[in-house]
Amino acid sequence: MPNLTILSRDVQQYCDALAQISLPELTVLQASDDPQSIDPSRVEILLSEPDLAAQVLPRCHQLRWLQSTWAGNKPLIAKPKRDYKLTAVKGIFTVAMREYVFAYLLYFSRAIDRFHPRQGEPDLSRPMQWHPPKFGTLAGRTLGILGAGSIASGLVPLAKAFDMRVIGLNRRGLASADYDALFKPAEKYQFAKQADYVVSILPDTPATVGFIDQEFLKLLPKHCVLINAGRGNAIVEADLLKALDEGWLRGAVLDVFEKEPLPSQHPFWHHPRVWVTQHTAAISSPQAVAQVFADNYLRYNQQQPLNYEIDFDQGY
Repeated sequence: MPNLTILSRDVQQYCDALAQISLPELTVLQASDDPQSIDPSRVEILLSEPDLAAQVLPRCHQLRWLQSTWAGNKPLIAKPKRDYKLTAVKGIFTVAMREYVFAYLLYFSRAIDRFHPRQGEPDLSRPMQWHPPKFGTLAGRTLGILGAGSIASGLVPLAKAFDMRVIGLNRRGLASADYDALFKPAEKYQFAKQADYVVSILPDTPATVGFIDQEFLKLLPKHCVLINAGRGNAIVEADLLKALDEGWLRGAVLDVFEKEPLPSQHPFWHHPRVWVTQHTAAISSPQAVAQVFADNYLRYNQQQPLNYEIDFDQGY
């Protein structure tokens, strides 16, 4: 009979969610938020955040399958142990990512911050004047998506609804009817020249580290806004600060960083052209992740290929 270990900061939510789902023959053997309380010799199936799982992984000699609760799995991929199946979560971030990205696309295109910014109590003694600021529209603008994969696919229909042109970049650069153009990594500078807005959803792989560098930033149109909701190490932070200081682009919305939490004295916190959103773009819901696990467990129990299995060499 298959046994499950749950190691998660949201352990009770996972236990409650799985209790509502019929999973034949599955026994929850261990459940904790503390890696030190887990007996690794009893772990066959593990449902866990990658950073917690990495602390017990080397000693889990009976592990057959690890269902990660995150989309990014660098802490696990970096470990030498690879004699098990590792699956990620996909298909649950689309709505949150779509809302996050288009909240800022509309914020900048409609110049929302320039209309009537108000902090604290209104100053009734200050006379107000009718001087509408300049603003634009998303229609006719080009949205460039770095990491044109499954999460990005949810952005394209909404961009088209706003009459935007959409270009993407991914490892293969294969043609797609959903995109107006797709580029390979070697064509990233050509991509940069065309993008009015850039959204990075790049995964964390050796090929994507430092992908957004000084040359890339220099080629962006000066009105461009960069949104990074993928991985922090995709951006060379010193290059981005220089680009912002030199006026190479209008601004940057940053959800992820090389080091998290972002140090309190980091220049990004105080830069007038940076919006820090503290890794909130698309948070995993335990209920949604539990359903991904349940669907995969039924496949596991029937010895079928698992959904979203990670290729350790590719890194995703």
